[in-house]
Amino acid sequence: MAISRRKFLGWMGAAGAGLTVGSRARAASTKHFTGHPKAKGVLHDITRCIGCRRCEEACNRVNELPAPDRPFSDLTVLEEKRRTTPAKYTVVNRHQPDNRQRSPLYVKTQCNHCQEPACASACFVRAFTKNDDGSVTYDPSVCVGCRYCMIACPFEIPTYEYDKALDPKIQKCTLCHPLLMEGKLPGCVEACPTEALTFGKRHDLLTVARERIQAFPGRYVEHIYGEHEMGGTSWLYLAPVSFSQVAMREDLGTTPAPELTAGALGAVPMVVGLWPVLLTGIYAVSRRKDKIAEEEEQQAVSAALEQARKEAEANLEKVKEQAKKEQEFIVKKAVEQALEEAKAAAEAEAAAQSEQPQTDETQGAEKDGAAPDKEES
Repeated sequence: MAISRRKFLGWMGAAGAGLTVGSRARAASTKHFTGHPKAKGVLHDITRCIGCRRCEEACNRVNELPAPDRPFSDLTVLEEKRRTTPAKYTVVNRHQPDNRQRSPLYVKTQCNHCQEPACASACFVRAFTKNDDGSVTYDPSVCVGCRYCMIACPFEIPTYEYDKALDPKIQKCTLCHPLLMEGKLPGCVEACPTEALTFGKRHDLLTVARERIQAFPGRYVEHIYGEHEMGGTSWLYLAPVSFSQVAMREDLGTTPAPELTAGALGAVPMVVGLWPVLLTGIYAVSRRKDKIAEEEEQQAVSAALEQARKEAEANLEKVKEQAKKEQEFIVKKAVEQALEEAKAAAEAEAAAQSEQPQTDETQGAEKDGAAPDKEES
C-alpha cells in the first residue's frame, strides 16, 4: 500500500518529537505537577441539574458542531446511555440511584481537563497541551492518528472521526478555550438555568464545594470528585450519592497519569530514534513501487490505445469494403433497372410502329375496292 506524503511527514514529525520526549514532555517525567496556579475549572453540582440539555445546545453552538438528528428539546434521548462523539463534546445522562425512592439524577459528561492529562502523557508528538487556564487543547497539525490518547484516557472522552477518510481528527471538549482567552464563560456554564455549573479558579471551586458539604451535610456525600482522582481534574463534581451510582469511576486512585506512563515513555526516544532511517527506507521503497506501477500502467495504457487504434482501422476497412460492395450493388441494380426500362420502351415503340403500316394498307385496300364497284354499276 502506498504511503502518502502527508502520512510520511507525520511519521517523521512523530519521530522527531519522540527524540525529545524525555527532556520536554511532562509525560516522561516522574516529577509531580501541582497544577497551574491560575487554572480555571467548573464545579458541577449534580443535585441542581435538571437534565434540560441547555448545556449541550450551547456547546453545539459555540463549537459550530453539526445539528443533532433530534432537537435538544427532545428529552427522550435521556432514556438511553450516551457518550461523547466527534459531533457531541458533552452529553447529559440520567441515572437512577440504588435508592429507587430518590428522584433520578442528571450528570453532564465531557472532558475533565486533568491536571496532568493522560492523553498528553500518552501522546509522543505533543498534540495535547495543558494550558495555564486549566484547559486541555489539541493540535491536529502534529497528530499522527495513533489514537493512544483514546486508550489512555480513564474517562473515555477523546473520540476519533472515523467517518472522515482524508483528514480525521481527535475531538473533545476544550473548556471553550477560545472564549476563556477573551475573558468569557464556557458556553455550557453560561447557558445553565439552574446554576448547576459554576466557573472559577480551581482552588476557589474546591472551597465552594467544601462549604456546600458543610452547610448541607445531608445533601452531599463528603467527596469532591476530581479533587484527587488521577492527580486532580479541572472539572469537579458534587453528588448526593456515591459517584459509582451515577456511572463515574471510583477506582482510579490519585496517581497522576504521567507517573504511570513515565517508565514506558522513557524508552520511547531510544526506540523512535531509528524511525527516520526506517521510515525513509520504507518511503523510498514505496516510491519505487509507485514509480514501477506508474510505468507499467502507462505501458498498459499505451498498448491498449495501440490495440484500439488497430481495431478501429480494421473496422474502418471493413466498413469501407462493405460500403463499396453496397455501392456496386446499388449501381448494378440501377443499371439493370435502366436496361429493363429501355428494353420495355423499345418493345413498346416497335409494337407501335408495327401496327401503323397495317392500318395504312387496310385503308388503301378499301379505296381500291370501291372503284370497281362504281364501274360495274
